Amino acid sequence: MIRHIVMWKFREGTQAEMEQFLDQLRGLYGVIPQIRAQEVGVDCAGGGNYSAVLVSDFDSLEDLNTYKNDPRHVAVSQLCKSIRLDRVAVDYQF
Repeated sequence: MIRHIVMWKFREGTQAEMEQFLDQLRGLYGVIPQIRAQEVGVDCAGGGNYSAVLVSDFDSLEDLNTYKNDPRHVAVSQLCKSIRLDRVAVDYQF
């Protein structure tokens, strides 16, 4: 199994767009069959280094790459790219 973790920092004044992006991201679960599990969260403590996080699981690196290139994921990512300041990611086997 592969765990894919992504964190984003969004520009100030983009709260509505951030919520739209995260809702669209959540909507991919159950639609893109390669996603085995998914959690999307928003920093609740305030003042954290990053605004939101995605934790998702895949059977293999091939499935992760299929997800990354799926047109539905690419479309959701476009909104994110337009509002983010920073993005970090890590993929690991567990």
